[in-house]
Amino acid sequence: MRIGTQVLAQAAERNQQETLGVPWWVWLATLGGLVLLLLLDLVIVDRKPHEVGMAEAARWVIFYVCCALLFGVGVWLLGGHEFAVQYFTGYVVEYSLSVDNLFIFMVIMSSFAVPSIHQHRVLLIGIVLALIFRGFFIAVGAQLIARFVWVFFVFGAFLLWTAVNMLRNKEESEDPENAVVRWVRKAYPVTERFHGTKMSVKIDGKRWLTPMFVVIVAIGSSDVMFAVDSIPAIFGITKESFLVFTANAFALMGLRQLYFLLGNLVDRLVYLSAGLAVILAFIGFKLIVHALHEYGWVPEWLEIGNFLSLGVIVSVLLVTALASLLRSRGEQHSKERA
Repeated sequence: MRIGTQVLAQAAERNQQETLGVPWWVWLATLGGLVLLLLLDLVIVDRKPHEVGMAEAARWVIFYVCCALLFGVGVWLLGGHEFAVQYFTGYVVEYSLSVDNLFIFMVIMSSFAVPSIHQHRVLLIGIVLALIFRGFFIAVGAQLIARFVWVFFVFGAFLLWTAVNMLRNKEESEDPENAVVRWVRKAYPVTERFHGTKMSVKIDGKRWLTPMFVVIVAIGSSDVMFAVDSIPAIFGITKESFLVFTANAFALMGLRQLYFLLGNLVDRLVYLSAGLAVILAFIGFKLIVHALHEYGWVPEWLEIGNFLSLGVIVSVLLVTALASLLRSRGEQHSKERA
């Protein structure tokens, strides 16, 4: 019992020494910068609702990717290469999971027949809600892993279970009418048509919700489910809550424009779910090995380093994207010959 206590104490001391140690004013400055980016997007794009074209979407995607890269360079200069690698790896994982989530967003937009000029506003509000939800999950997760080493076993097992489910249910379509959306429809009257960006209107003295409100509820509740998968995954890469939050934030902020840029291309990434399942399984295995090491049950050399993690994740994504595009091109050639 005493030996086990000493092992945990040594692990806690080692984790404390490896902490990035972000002061409160850096947190405040980072949050302020993210808010400014959102306001910039809101003022420029949403000032006049319009259908976002490919060229405009591409410019915004490049802008947000550059912002994420510059932030990573700042982490490298101020915190060292180890934390920078953790941030970049976490960013790649979160961005990859976000691409898979775009399919759900497309199903929701199509199911509710959201006008093209209002889709960006829906995504913007949904992303803000996602940041709030994920901030809560990150705060809870950070407290858990700081106090209980066994949480890594739970996170690892959950990611392995999620990976198996992604492979097993890859052909099933997602239902945009989840339990939360059905409850809203049952509890409040909803108009048949959209009323611009209004979430509620008054008709004959009675307050009605609009489909815009229901769509945002569907996007927001889906974001909660996405967070349940993505937060344990990134905690498998870094235990720094600051890096976890910023990697999530930059991945989410570029998601709206990526939605318009990719369009139907998401349907062509047929092996994306399989690739993400491999990544989640890899991170789950890494979490379990890390927990075993913290308890002193495996030697230190068995731990999976951050550079190896980044290499595996990027390689899986490249192979997945290439295989998907090759299959899509082959199917297109077959249709043309027919």
